[in-house]
Amino acid sequence: MQTYTHVPLGNYLVESLPIAAKNHVLARCETVELAAGDKLCEPGEDYGYAWFPLTGLISQGSKLRHHNPLDMGLIGSEGMLGATLALGVDAAPLQAVVTGAGTALRMRVADLRRSLRENDVLRQRIDHYLYIVFAELARTASCNRFHAIGPRLARCLLLATDRTSTNRLHLTHESMAAMLGVRRSGITVAARALRDQGLIRYARGEIEILDREGLKATACACYADWPSQRNGMSLT
Repeated sequence: MQTYTHVPLGNYLVESLPIAAKNHVLARCETVELAAGDKLCEPGEDYGYAWFPLTGLISQGSKLRHHNPLDMGLIGSEGMLGATLALGVDAAPLQAVVTGAGTALRMRVADLRRSLRENDVLRQRIDHYLYIVFAELARTASCNRFHAIGPRLARCLLLATDRTSTNRLHLTHESMAAMLGVRRSGITVAARALRDQGLIRYARGEIEILDREGLKATACACYADWPSQRNGMSLT
């Protein structure tokens, strides 16, 4: 069997595994391209694959009738889509849409279940990641309720760049509005304020972080306290 010990990766969950466990996972994955706007799953539908983003960005949203999906979290190089499969549940709890084009490792559900049975370290890593996900869902709900759009947008942009290891993002105002559960006009005002402060530059869906420390100062306190940040789940 081919091994992948020296292949550079961009996913924390896979990269943090011991060599034998990492090779086990990689041998059962394929690398795929993620295109912005791709829907990877819908609530209540069975997962077809588990996804480990390398450079792409996935947004998870909760769908309510007669409303646009509300952002419940971003998944990038720190984690995976499909972690709840480790609980023995096939159905996806949230909608998942690619908001940042890139690449990901993709594993069939049957292979993931087999790997979880055969590899205790992988199960432990995913169990820990699930705890982080649940903590971030609670933090997202609180942040959406109590914090203004501007600081939330700054927090979201910082988390997005952390998860993609780049200061450049391809995010339209529409996608950012969906991620924060607000109207596009609110994003326009908040993004313009960040631009006027010299913190970001944006044009035609392309955003560049110009002053990261300034953006941190503008972001709500949630960024510094974000569960994955506190737990060091980053390759950067």
